[in-house]
Amino acid sequence: MNNFPRFSILLFAMLMCAGTVAAQGLTSDLPTWWAKYQSVLKQGATSASPADPMIAGPNEDASKECGPQSETFITLNRSAPNILTAGSNEIFRLPMRGYFSSDGGSTWGAVDVPLPPAIGGVNSFRFGSDPSLAYDTRGNVFYSFIVVFFSNFHGRGGNIDGTELAVARSTDGGQSYPQLSLFSFSTGQNHFNDKPMIAADTNPSSPSRDNIYVAWDASSGGSSGGGVRLARSTDHGATFTVQRIDSPTGPGRAIGAVPFIGPNGEAYAAWNDFSKANNITFNRSFDGGVTWGTPTVIAAKAVPFEIPVPAESFRGALIYPACDADRSSGPHRGRLYCSWMDQTAAGFADIFLSFSDDHGSTWSAPKAATDPLSSVDRFNHWLSVDSTTGAVNLSFYDTRNDTTGSRFQTDVFLSQSTDGGATFLSPNLRVTSASSNEHDCSGLFPCPGIDYGNQYGDYEGLVSFGGVSHPVWTDSRDQLVSSSGCSTNLLMEEVFSAVVK
Repeated sequence: MNNFPRFSILLFAMLMCAGTVAAQGLTSDLPTWWAKYQSVLKQGATSASPADPMIAGPNEDASKECGPQSETFITLNRSAPNILTAGSNEIFRLPMRGYFSSDGGSTWGAVDVPLPPAIGGVNSFRFGSDPSLAYDTRGNVFYSFIVVFFSNFHGRGGNIDGTELAVARSTDGGQSYPQLSLFSFSTGQNHFNDKPMIAADTNPSSPSRDNIYVAWDASSGGSSGGGVRLARSTDHGATFTVQRIDSPTGPGRAIGAVPFIGPNGEAYAAWNDFSKANNITFNRSFDGGVTWGTPTVIAAKAVPFEIPVPAESFRGALIYPACDADRSSGPHRGRLYCSWMDQTAAGFADIFLSFSDDHGSTWSAPKAATDPLSSVDRFNHWLSVDSTTGAVNLSFYDTRNDTTGSRFQTDVFLSQSTDGGATFLSPNLRVTSASSNEHDCSGLFPCPGIDYGNQYGDYEGLVSFGGVSHPVWTDSRDQLVSSSGCSTNLLMEEVFSAVVK
């Protein structure tokens, strides 16, 4: 399924006249932003801001806008932990969406994150995808995403003109983003940019304090393309230098690269090597990201790229690592943690975790980080280590409350370890107060409120600090609710958040 000649044929077709590939049945031959591209072509390109967002209380809709959002991320200012900043994909609209709270998540505001000018020929457009955010020690928040440029847009198809990495900077907690830095443009002749994640060095004594790191996969390609890229900024996100941090021998086929920072400024990165070796792979830098070592393996996997869980049957749940380091003053300071989804021997999706006490040279045997339940899928997880308590927290979708008998209904759960990942508190905590069902809603299939090429997205967000966790997720409990001003009369998928103490 994942052979290079097939991708070359598809790549040529994408560049010549894209827009005819169905959103359903996506495979690793297509970048993960491809589904949004299809939705934009189908729905029409719009960029106007929706109505002002509603107030978000515990487990309440934080976005409250027409059409679907998905693929959420959240962070906070560790110098002022009541200041939260989040982001999500917009599916029918072009820009990225940002969310901000100055009261610990009790109320939220929202803003569109700016895009660069369009390029290309007739009817040129561009859209953003794949949000992630990080604060530095100066109160700046950085919002990273990819920009996809396309032209000859006629509502049914268009030419992909290229992809580029973007990092927007805000100095007011995410209420505005006046600075936008762009780098690593690619026309797609040897790769597409996909799935960036961002991290900042917030260690006060680190010689690389306030360095910004962005890691992503250069989707497909040989030794001159493909592989895992990392960009480093030493000037507060104004400029970035780019290098490749996986094996340069190619062909590199990776997805879901995530950077994270140790307590002394060590720079780490992990990703899913889904083609060459089917491993969760790791690399590290001890000089502020200037040089990187030889990639090593955290763990082997059963499934390379995605698992077609019934709840996300039209898209498939993507396999990627979520990683963090213990920066607390506790007994496990410096311990590295990485989690990922894989398929169990019984054929279900679950979340596994490994840890390392020697800067990633060796890793513990993988173990499930969830309750030991049968016939349950877990997917779209995220991991955050509380830098004050050292607690390891994971949030994820879980189908244990499904009443259909087909694992269609999902809830968000949170799992926590207070002993360095040796054990996890059981039972896991249910975060959602209502289930989502994107397959069979009110007896209807397909659900008119779901955009199946983008359902759920590929990941959800979590940040933990001071004994408090803030998960943020894609929620479709109100998918069939009418909303004034919505041309579709449907809320579809919304961004929900909660405070977990």
